[in-house]
Order: sequence, then structure tokens, then C-alpha cells
Amino acid sequence: MKKIIIPGLIVGAIFLILSISGLYLTSYFFPNVAMQYFDPAFDAESDRILFYYIHPFVISLALSWFWSRFKGALTGSFITKGIEFGLIYVIVATFPMMWLIYSAMSVSLEIVSTWFVLALVQAIVAGLIFEKLNP
Repeated sequence: MKKIIIPGLIVGAIFLILSISGLYLTSYFFPNVAMQYFDPAFDAESDRILFYYIHPFVISLALSWFWSRFKGALTGSFITKGIEFGLIYVIVATFPMMWLIYSAMSVSLEIVSTWFVLALVQAIVAGLIFEKLNP
């Protein structure tokens, strides 16, 4: 259990930093995309904003559990395993969710694309950290 929780919490903290950094980088490099966050659908003033900060830890703990169950199926070097883990996660979970969000909500393809890229980066980073902490 310790090999799941500790790496999960470490990755959660890194995910939180990457999420906030990704938001600022999107605002800087893609101001038109960032303007979409002022839409009423993105309510940053409510009591639910705490969920934004908790989400990286929920995802990272789930991925840590998934890593512990699935790591034996991955082959190759340290980098290869991290990248493969990230790709598996984005293909199985992120891509279908982004497809659903884009088809059902009033968000642009650009904003969904930034979310997808951030999820890919986060998943690869998670795979690398899990491989290091829980080989």
C-alpha cells in the first residue's frame, strides 16, 4: 500500500504544479484560448474550486494503483516504460473523455487540445516517477 500512496501523493503534487503552470502557459502563449476560461461554464468563484486542486491527487492515486497492477506488462527502458504508460493512459481514458467533452459541451477544439496535451505530459511524467519509485 505504501508503494501506491507515497508515489501517488508525490505525483499528485507534481500534477498540481503542472496543471497550474499549464494554465498560465496557455494564458501566455494562447490568449484567445485562455479567454474561454472567462465563460460562465468555468466558475472559479464557487465553493467547488477546491475540486480543481484535489483532482490531481485523485488522478495520481488512481494512476499509482494502475501502475502497480500493470507495470509488469511494460517492457523496455526506464524512458520507454514511462512513455508507454503515458500513451496507454491517454488512449484509454483521456482521448475518449476529451471526445465526449468536445461533443457535449460548448468548448473549442483548441481548449480540449490543450487539456489533452497537458494530460499526455502529466501521464508520461507519472509513468517516469512511478518507474523510479515503484519499479
